[in-house]
Amino acid sequence: MSSSTRHPANDERCPCGSGDTFGSCCGPVLTGKRRAATAEALMRSRYTAFTTQDLEHALGSWHPDTRPGRADLARSLADTRWLRLDVRGTTGGGPFDDEGTVEFVAIARTEQGRRELHEISHFTRVDGSWLYVRGDLAATRH
Repeated sequence: MSSSTRHPANDERCPCGSGDTFGSCCGPVLTGKRRAATAEALMRSRYTAFTTQDLEHALGSWHPDTRPGRADLARSLADTRWLRLDVRGTTGGGPFDDEGTVEFVAIARTEQGRRELHEISHFTRVDGSWLYVRGDLAATRH
């Protein structure tokens, strides 16, 4: 966890919008105390990593074949304030699957104003851990 990471307290609501507390939702995944059991759980932890500027989790949860450079991702984390996540649906990605997708809409604020990201994220399981492979944009509004 870098010095700019700002994780919520364990009893605060998780930024991913699950309605659960950080300590029982994304917190243990971001701190490495447990693996994400599903593709959706990993996607939610990645969203939380983006909201808290947790560069290590964002990079570590990205498949090495498609992972961006550290400096590029660090700039992206610093330039965007993520506000809300709405998971629209999943295919596969369960505890007994090796691949899955998660469709979501995330709302952010940038220097250019409000941004809406509608993505279908693709995940794969490698050595028992879910990893983000790529995202297909369903729609983007600025």
